[in-house]
Amino acid sequence: MKRLAISIMTITMLAAVGCKSNKTEEKSEIQQKVDEYAEFTLTTNLSVLTEKEKQLLPVFIQIADIMDDLYWDQYFGPENRANLDTITDPAVKAFAMIQYGAWDRLGEERPFIPGYGERPAGCNFYPVDMTAEEYDALADPEKSSQYTVIRRDENGALKVVPYHVEYADRLAKVDSLMGVAIDLAEDAGLKKYLTERRKALMTDDYYASDLAWMDMKQSRLDFVVGPIENYDDALYGSKTSYESFILVKDEKWSNDLAKFVKMLPQLQNDLPCDPKYKPAMAGAESDLNVYDVIYYAGDCNAGSKTIAINLPNDERIHKEKGARRLQLKNAMQAKFETILKPIADLLIADDQLDNVNFNAFFSNVCFHEVAHGLGIKETVTDGKSLREALGSQYSAWEEAKADICGLFLTTHLIEMGEITNCTKEDAFVTFIAGILRSVRFGATEAHGIANMMCFNYLQDNGAFTRNSEGKYVIDVNKAEEAMKSWAALILKVEGEGDIAFAKSYSAKNGKIRPDLQKDLEMISTHNIPRDIRYNQGLKALGLQ
Repeated sequence: MKRLAISIMTITMLAAVGCKSNKTEEKSEIQQKVDEYAEFTLTTNLSVLTEKEKQLLPVFIQIADIMDDLYWDQYFGPENRANLDTITDPAVKAFAMIQYGAWDRLGEERPFIPGYGERPAGCNFYPVDMTAEEYDALADPEKSSQYTVIRRDENGALKVVPYHVEYADRLAKVDSLMGVAIDLAEDAGLKKYLTERRKALMTDDYYASDLAWMDMKQSRLDFVVGPIENYDDALYGSKTSYESFILVKDEKWSNDLAKFVKMLPQLQNDLPCDPKYKPAMAGAESDLNVYDVIYYAGDCNAGSKTIAINLPNDERIHKEKGARRLQLKNAMQAKFETILKPIADLLIADDQLDNVNFNAFFSNVCFHEVAHGLGIKETVTDGKSLREALGSQYSAWEEAKADICGLFLTTHLIEMGEITNCTKEDAFVTFIAGILRSVRFGATEAHGIANMMCFNYLQDNGAFTRNSEGKYVIDVNKAEEAMKSWAALILKVEGEGDIAFAKSYSAKNGKIRPDLQKDLEMISTHNIPRDIRYNQGLKALGLQ
């Protein structure tokens, strides 16, 4: 798919002038889209930090801003970004900043700036005019690397360029700033991680830095930085996008979750599927912690905002040490209070409204991230990694696994008496309300497709019905049965690497059905935000 060619002058004229007959209407519509993202200030109690830790924050923010700049290049392209500077309509400009481009991420990626067609499937990772035949003929084995872009040489032939070469000028600035951060770091684990991450950003070899990050157990500050997720690459599902989070640990909530790490092997064994799809697992060095997030940049800041982190993505690390699951509590609370609770008030049956609560929401989100680390990592058929076996289907099915297996873990731990601040009914009702929140992100990317597959499966298996008022009534017993059978199906698809079934099933069931569409339209008439946008930085933190 190729973006329509458009001149800077054309963008300026169309955005600033518009058609006289509908200029007011257009501005009103785009402003409504901006207003669908509720503003929220990212802050935390900085008194828990030392003076040097506080001095690290502006350095981290400078690095994060460079990650943000790199992400603009990857997703939208530098020429397109320059064109945005000519737009004079403040609402259009504001919405473009939220979306990091011209396509509405929560509106099936439809273009909202005149002159832009469909989003290129490969963003700016590949030439927009590249054909599948050209790519297949390219002999370089690094073409499918997570850390390379495909460009054309002076003769128009495809070539592979490593990230650290393509973005060398800005990564040199990052390298210098990382040196400053390393000198300021007091915690030994943080210092080692920053040292290894500095090398990784200049070489595209992230293995050693991921190991160091896994070993960073005591630091009150965390800094996630680099090219990490591959959601934007809709061509081959391989290229990763730059992003950054700056986090401050919540010691009390983290300590409350620590016991669950030791239970991971048991939880793996208890998954509701054939034993061959849940082999004995490593992961004794995994951890589960809670943070306030104080800065987002790049991929994680685009469109809908991440409220939990499960990293590293490297399956070698999973086998050796497991993964770290970071819960972003202040962002979770913002979404729960601003979005999920008002939706529940509209659509959940009155006698089940008390079952929608933050503790259940927190547990569902938390164990979604834990569930990413469970299940199987290589197919039972030929030993391929799931990412390789499922290709472009991997992200959606992996998110679906995390959704439903996370719910299983929450309800299972409630049954075991390990989670005591919410009930099974709370977990199920809050989960359904949570899908009604997150499906408003759209059904065009991995999370959205996963949401719809899950929602439709639960509906088809009687997990919920509608009462006379049209509100959702959750049948806990049927929901539990559907949860287990859906989890078993997903784990089988992943374990078999059954890409043919994955494609056909998601094509049929990964869509918003008419009855749900009516609910979403009704929600939109009540001015409930779809997501949040952040007031963030040194001023928001009271450091400027």
